[in-house]
Amino acid sequence: MGRRGFLKRGGLLGGGLVLGFTVPMAKRLGAQGAPDSKLPAPNAFLRIGPDDSVRVILAHAEMGQGIWTTLPMLIAEELDADWSKVSAEHSGVAPAYNHTAFGFQITGGSTTTHSEFDRYRQVGAMARELLVKAAAAKFAVKPEECRTEKGMVIAGDKKASYGELAEAAAKLPAPEKVTLKDPKDWKIIGKATKRLDSTEKVNGTAQFGMDVHFDGMLTAVVARSPGFGGKLRSVDDKAALAVSGVRQVVKVPSGVAVLADHYWAAKQGREALKIEWDEGPTAGLDSAKQREDFRKLAATAGAPAAKAGDAGKALQGDDLLEAEYYVPYLAHAPMEPLNCTVKLGENKCEIWTGTQMQTVDQQVVAHITGLKPEQISIHTTFLGGGFGRRATPTSDFISEAVQVAKASGKLVKVVWSREDDIRGGYYRSAFLHHAKVALGKDGYPAAWKHVLVGQSIMAGTMMEAMMVKDGIDATSVEGVSDSPYMKEIPDHLVELHSPKTGVPVLWWRSVGHSHTGFVMESLIDELAHKAKKDPVEYRRELLKDHPRHLAALNLAAEKSGWGKPLPAGHFHGVSVHESFASFVAEVAEVSVSKEGILKVHKVTCAIDCGLAVNPEGVKAQMESGIVFALSAVLHGEITFDKGAVKQRNFHDYPVLRMHETPLIETHIVQSSAKMGGAGECGVPPLAAAVTNAIFAATGKRVRELPVRTDQLKHA
Repeated sequence: MGRRGFLKRGGLLGGGLVLGFTVPMAKRLGAQGAPDSKLPAPNAFLRIGPDDSVRVILAHAEMGQGIWTTLPMLIAEELDADWSKVSAEHSGVAPAYNHTAFGFQITGGSTTTHSEFDRYRQVGAMARELLVKAAAAKFAVKPEECRTEKGMVIAGDKKASYGELAEAAAKLPAPEKVTLKDPKDWKIIGKATKRLDSTEKVNGTAQFGMDVHFDGMLTAVVARSPGFGGKLRSVDDKAALAVSGVRQVVKVPSGVAVLADHYWAAKQGREALKIEWDEGPTAGLDSAKQREDFRKLAATAGAPAAKAGDAGKALQGDDLLEAEYYVPYLAHAPMEPLNCTVKLGENKCEIWTGTQMQTVDQQVVAHITGLKPEQISIHTTFLGGGFGRRATPTSDFISEAVQVAKASGKLVKVVWSREDDIRGGYYRSAFLHHAKVALGKDGYPAAWKHVLVGQSIMAGTMMEAMMVKDGIDATSVEGVSDSPYMKEIPDHLVELHSPKTGVPVLWWRSVGHSHTGFVMESLIDELAHKAKKDPVEYRRELLKDHPRHLAALNLAAEKSGWGKPLPAGHFHGVSVHESFASFVAEVAEVSVSKEGILKVHKVTCAIDCGLAVNPEGVKAQMESGIVFALSAVLHGEITFDKGAVKQRNFHDYPVLRMHETPLIETHIVQSSAKMGGAGECGVPPLAAAVTNAIFAATGKRVRELPVRTDQLKHA
């Protein structure tokens, strides 16, 4: 869509005026079709209506992480807007909304607030300057005589609302440069702010992808191979077409689609299909065998990811800790099942879905349909959870829906049941870690060799060139190769094996840190025990030159009452980890019955994320991350038997229930440091905090997830 079309559309939608601004482009990495980075580019992130409404356009997708509120706060701060008049909406897909670092439209990596911090404030400041100039002309005064306050421009006894001034302001040339507020003058940024999307999500008016409906629309489900990479051999659809409500059966590259008047009929029709599959190259996939293969690989030399001194020679002594850790494949399992609605015409294609990567989706759809990218509109809805699943480099669930629309010629919504996604989606890679650590005479690590075995999530994707160097996928070893502990050890070696198994893998919330945080903080706890030192004191010594780690650790220890008496049978475990430029420490308080029943009573969390734009949002993200991580610790496991995933739905792949959810306290380290992420960094420390507490309670070291009750029984 061109700028003119975008502005026209925005104005029509809002019944007011779009203010277009010129904002210097931030650095782009590999953007296709993006303007020269030295040139200004048009942006339109704000619409002020004649009713004084302030509508902020979001370049990113709201999937529960709170950017529906945080990004408007940035504009409202510089605009001096009346917060009660502020609302938000998702943008379309257009170069104007490309990520300021990645160069294409994407929501992920805990980067949204950080990446938009300057751009959105500039938009607000530019709008304010235009409104002031418009008011000065109206009042016949100099702009310097005007001030702004809660959506009004005021000069002496004269005042006008932003709505009154919007039309005149929109006709003025945008300033090339604006001065942003001094942080000491902030009235909104840094203040706990309630979410703008709460009301519509509570009263049910918020539109998710599953809510999209059009007259004449058919619903489709697709039968896919039970094995990864399997192909269709033959299909008999007579019985399916006989199901009441079933309208059509079509073949698509991923399988066979059944289209019906509603979901239930489509599902019944799919079950009536008689299909023969060639189950493909992973037909013999077996979890136990794969783990043994990983173990054998770990005993061989891998690609070096970090190296200093001579770890091999330094690890010849007797005082060694040697341990193997293992984490399984995990599904994303968002609460809202995957879905995508497609209206495909001769010269355009419209798509309604909850997606994290609109630019890639648009390009994939263009390839399928033969249309130009600008002929493809993507209407981003609210996402009922993403955790990375709705940002696939193949746009799998969107491309499949377009294939169904193309093959059928119908307006169609394709729905994945939760079973479909758990048994045939993308997964967090399983990883095996083997570590050998030598302790010095002072009880602290003197040499460390660490081998990781697990699939690369970047290999074969558009991100490979950026993220894989010399055979090392940076996301596989993050949290180990760059660990503050590792860096301090004169003799260390980190090696990586990236086997190809045929299992489709993808980034999962907190990516590599999801397993490296567990392993590294468990090993540190093991070393502290071996050295007969308190786990918090041990970490304080190791992290003495890492003040942000230390600040988070100290705050969590203080607020949890570390070292003080606990209720009978309760024990503490601690963990601290850096990810996404934020530093999080968590203390878990647990009890374990003699029968091995684990109860996590409380998690005390401390985070240093630099500037917390909305402290209320940061706390919510920490709570969300802890609940997400504890689900994996207690229940998360995807296993394979004869090439197929064994798990099906929340009954055998559970998420945390209310009665399992601990009390969570989050404390924010006051900091003026550069902003980090909040969406993912609450996940990595949780597993080790819990399992370290289990060790304190039972003397049993948990080196494999999920935690198994039968292993926790104690005298």
